[in-house]
Amino acid sequence: MPPSPGQGAARTGPAVDADIVILSLDRIEDTLAAITSALDQVGITRHVWVADQGSKPENLARLTAFCAGREGLTLLAFPDNRGVAGGRNRAIAPGRGRHVFALDNDAEFDGNDLVARAVAALDAEPSLAAIAFRILRFGDREDDLSSWGYPPALLPRAGDTFDACTFVGAGHAIRRSAFEAVGGYDDALHFTWEEFDLSLRFIAAGMTVRYRGDMRILHKVSPERRFDWGGTRWFYHVRNRLYIEAKTGTGAARLALRWLAYVVKGAVNGAGRQALRALPEARRMLRQFRNDAEAVARYRLDDAARAYLARNDAAHRGTLADRLRREVFAALPGRTKR
Repeated sequence: MPPSPGQGAARTGPAVDADIVILSLDRIEDTLAAITSALDQVGITRHVWVADQGSKPENLARLTAFCAGREGLTLLAFPDNRGVAGGRNRAIAPGRGRHVFALDNDAEFDGNDLVARAVAALDAEPSLAAIAFRILRFGDREDDLSSWGYPPALLPRAGDTFDACTFVGAGHAIRRSAFEAVGGYDDALHFTWEEFDLSLRFIAAGMTVRYRGDMRILHKVSPERRFDWGGTRWFYHVRNRLYIEAKTGTGAARLALRWLAYVVKGAVNGAGRQALRALPEARRMLRQFRNDAEAVARYRLDDAARAYLARNDAAHRGTLADRLRREVFAALPGRTKR
């Protein structure tokens, strides 16, 4: 686990209602549009933090020129890519906003009052740790199914509000005090499941994650930029999920069943070897995790937390046959055809 956010990093930001963080790695035109969307937010005090994680020199030069001299905007340029989890940790650390908003660098807020509305919702409910925004495709404003992080049975409620067990990285809000209390993102995850991992610690601490269908993010999803599950994405997906399950105390038998299901799904989708490689790596990560007693304690789920997970996730998953059909034998979202 990383140190608590802020440790080892000076708090240089102003005291504001909201820090808005954007991770940048090339895609310069989209990145500049995302920053502009963040700067356009009204009705609150806010500071925008852009953390570049190794863009090409020509793109970093454009980004630097764009950010120079703009009030309420700070560019943090890093030479290395620490992934989503590590990148957000170091982008969030220097800020002092009561709440933290994350926006993907290929996304924009749908309306210039979204941050203000989310700040008001967080301020009104102290036990609310995070707000999950509805993710729409930028072009046609239909739901971005590749960014739907909830049981499929809840998709007809995409425009509603409901308590959830995770949020989606493309756009969301987090109460800073809650984020710091549970230790921030786990840097070891690097990529995929980092939001679920953080949400589990919120839930274990007695806090709530809420999906708001009336708060929308516009995501620039294009057919040319589909996920290549045949590379390393499925490896990270499986490794991190097994690691997270083990952190919460799931027994060896259930972990083995989950891993077997991932092996089958990987085989169905041409990525079976990645699932085989994921298991020993998850075990290695778990051994290191168990050396940190404070981190281990944050994942202890009491009866109330398990009831929350059952009520807001498992209850919507359907029968075993439904889960096998939807979650094991189905095609991976946006799979690159070879």
